[in-house]
Amino acid sequence: MKSKKYAHVEESRCVACGACTNVCPRGAISVVKGCFARVDSEICVGCGLCAKSCPVGCISVLERGDAA
Repeated sequence: MKSKKYAHVEESRCVACGACTNVCPRGAISVVKGCFARVDSEICVGCGLCAKSCPVGCISVLERGDAA
């Protein structure tokens, strides 16, 4: 069963610092080609640790079913 929430990265604002990948307890976030972070929504449980650690503030936690 999936969680009710998941993290979403606004890729155009992401600086690929890796802070989110370091705090994700599920390993659901990866930095793609050194350009931006991407969340695997199938693994993400929506805990919000990544959003809190993001220095740019480009990660938000959404309800499943919400448009990203």
